[in-house]
Amino acid sequence: MKLSEIKILFHEELSEIYSKSEIEELFSIFCEHFLNLNKIELRHSFENDLSESDSNKFSEAISELKTEKPFQQILGETEFYGMKFFVNEHVLIPRPETEELLELAIGKIQEHFVILNEVKRNEESLKDSSFKSTFKILDIGTGSGIIPIVLKKHFPEAEVTAIDISDEALEVAKKNAEFHKTEINFINKDYLNENLDNVYNVIISNPPYIGIEENPDIEESVKGFEPNLALFSPTADALIFYRKIAEDCKKHLSENGLLFLEINQKLGTETLELYQNRFSEAELLKDISGNDRMIFGKK
Repeated sequence: MKLSEIKILFHEELSEIYSKSEIEELFSIFCEHFLNLNKIELRHSFENDLSESDSNKFSEAISELKTEKPFQQILGETEFYGMKFFVNEHVLIPRPETEELLELAIGKIQEHFVILNEVKRNEESLKDSSFKSTFKILDIGTGSGIIPIVLKKHFPEAEVTAIDISDEALEVAKKNAEFHKTEINFINKDYLNENLDNVYNVIISNPPYIGIEENPDIEESVKGFEPNLALFSPTADALIFYRKIAEDCKKHLSENGLLFLEINQKLGTETLELYQNRFSEAELLKDISGNDRMIFGKK
């Protein structure tokens, strides 16, 4: 079978589910993954004959795409923050909004801890250029481990801890950490029902924040294939994780510590109110689409 025939099959089999442009993008993605062809090379390869093995891979991919299974789960991997991460049905597929949260966190941490390091150098009269101030980062509800791994890559001197209730999710996170050669302290913990046992300089989280009443509004391709445990609040209170995080920040976020949260865009004001009286700074920030999507706090 020629590659051009595979392309025709993609359009014939998937046209009732995806738009023409989406099918073209999916075709390109699978060509790059299965055949190592980028979009430029693909233009000159349509008359190439495929092996039976490669033809079968495309056929299987089409069958799975017809169920609306996310292509990232079919491939077993995705790109996030310019890095490859493994994903499966036990973890959320990372969204662009989480990249925005990380951009915010990286910028604020660099600004805060560069100053902190200089203050400590002056206070301790340290002239050793190798001096580094160790600081501790906690990620609550880590899933595939994308947040702590990206932060560890940017701040290798930090002690990074990540917790999640799901053993299966932590297996994926550990695989990603090993792949990226990052040392993360992963802990299996039921955050809502267990206590933290350390003080952190940075707390960051993208917890389950979709209310139960919003379930009918969520696409079947999302809730049918991604873990509901990571999507939906476990109670009728969509802010239950944010309330506990706010309470935990009293004892488990250091003085001048930083907080970064991804939030439900429909509950921006209500979420911000949980932190305004607990922090010297608390801001509700919009994403690139203009939605209320992040909370930044400084204790």
